[in-house]
Amino acid sequence: MPTLDISNLTKAYGDNVVLHGISVTIADGEFVSLIGSSGCGKSTLLRTIAGLESITDGTISMDGRIINTLPPKDRDIAMVFQNYALYPHLTVAENMGFSLKLRKVDKATARKAVEEAAELLGLTDYLDRPPRALSGGQRQRVAMGRAIVRNPKVFLFDEPLSNLDAKLRVQMRLEIKTLQKRLGTTSVYVTHDQVEALTMSDQLVLLNRGNVEQIGTPSEVYHRPANTFVATFIGSPAMNLLEGTYLREGDLSTLDVAGTRISLPGHPELANGSTVNVGIRPEHLVPVAQAAEGCFKLAVGLSETTGAQTLVHGTAGDQDLAAMLSGDFSPPPGSELTIKPQADAMHLFDARSGTRLPLHNEAAVRTAPTLIPAQ
Repeated sequence: MPTLDISNLTKAYGDNVVLHGISVTIADGEFVSLIGSSGCGKSTLLRTIAGLESITDGTISMDGRIINTLPPKDRDIAMVFQNYALYPHLTVAENMGFSLKLRKVDKATARKAVEEAAELLGLTDYLDRPPRALSGGQRQRVAMGRAIVRNPKVFLFDEPLSNLDAKLRVQMRLEIKTLQKRLGTTSVYVTHDQVEALTMSDQLVLLNRGNVEQIGTPSEVYHRPANTFVATFIGSPAMNLLEGTYLREGDLSTLDVAGTRISLPGHPELANGSTVNVGIRPEHLVPVAQAAEGCFKLAVGLSETTGAQTLVHGTAGDQDLAAMLSGDFSPPPGSELTIKPQADAMHLFDARSGTRLPLHNEAAVRTAPTLIPAQ
């Protein structure tokens, strides 16, 4: 039985509908990230789960029990906020044990719960300190400890790392994921940072303007994006989208795109001459020494070197194209590269709807682990 089952959930403020019939099932112990750009509805969805926002229609169930009308304190859910929400006049121990005090848990039991959470989070030496004496990462651990002592059925995280610097974010996302796996607590995590979502999650729920665009594992969403929105949102840098023409001659299928012909390992049911959008991730473009069939001529405009990698921006034919190359290779502006796309990593999308068109040999499409550049 799933821990959380959200069915056809709608949220409106007057005539403004911000969530349009959201349905998501979250299994026991799963780490699920709600991801999308600002204003897509992910924080509103999280707050409806917590009971901090009422819903207009639909249901939220926990372990098969509808909890729509339950107040937040009765939902067996603990929430970790973006701004820590710590009481400055209380010590770390008092902050972590505050919810237990409100529940009138006896002092010995509460103290034991706080000490166990502090040991788990590396906060034992800080229990008597006020929050102002802690670093940002330590304050976030205190906020997590306050949630842990309640031993909830579900953890909710509302962009908990957005106030931290880049190095500390990397450290904290590892700590949160490790802790969640150790505790085995179902977790719903809101973020706009796709690197966080891809590296931490068992499942992704990608939202756009209050609608679910795709639900799947990080590998599924990365390797089989449902549409052009998902394709260009997930992945850093973003997927290249080129306009192409689908051509079929007998059993042979090719794409005419950016001035070159590319053979396909399989083909969708498209009429000969159909216009399609062709998706190619920058990391799936490989420089070759000599021109060959199926290669692009990339006129280099700008190169961005990050150390391990160089992102080359340019044009192929009359279309923009970016390629991710080795960091020791930085071609000068105005030069020309021959770039070969990895055919089994290409995507076709319907030119009108933006929907992904599966290839006939879909099962053969790569399912290797997603590698995300360090940020």
